[in-house]
Amino acid sequence: MNLRVLPGGARRPASRDYSGFPDEALLALAAREDEEALAQLYDRYGRVVYGLTLRVVRDPVLAEDAVQETFLAVWRTAGSFRAERAKASTWILTLAHRRAVDVVRREERRRAAPLADGADEPDERALPADAEIELTDRRRLVQQALRQLPDEQREALELAYYGGLTQSELAERLSVPLGTIKSRMFTGLRRLRDLLAEAGLEEPLAEL
Repeated sequence: MNLRVLPGGARRPASRDYSGFPDEALLALAAREDEEALAQLYDRYGRVVYGLTLRVVRDPVLAEDAVQETFLAVWRTAGSFRAERAKASTWILTLAHRRAVDVVRREERRRAAPLADGADEPDERALPADAEIELTDRRRLVQQALRQLPDEQREALELAYYGGLTQSELAERLSVPLGTIKSRMFTGLRRLRDLLAEAGLEEPLAEL
């Protein structure tokens, strides 16, 4: 039987069909770091979550950020879900709304930050020496964190963020199922956020 190593060293069959599993069971599996269970939840609710977050943030790109952050939150907090308190779908959409509000607030703070000489966007070529050093340090931390990820996760993230490939394009290029790409990215992003938070970066993914 083909086994694959998961974060933390756990091993399980490389692929399972969770299409018939109820949401509550998928959340229980996700709480045990089952990547395919998370991918199945994404397949079920990704479009709904995107629609909800888009209504809140009113920007397609920011809505996509909110969707990613929602499912990262599902991955991190699945163990806290209680079926007696709410339906799984309600719980997921509540997380989505919270993440969307967080994205809006973060964007408002970014836009409110003063820009020198009335420029619309900061020009890295005109950065003061101290700011240039800080930017270089942040990028160095991102690269160091990426190198700590498993090869499959690092490859997916680098091709997505640096190569500009969509998840479907990644699946085709790497000859793996789309669900596998999704789970690699979710797991890699979660670990990357943790590593960069430990390094003191508050919004690490902005550096990718």
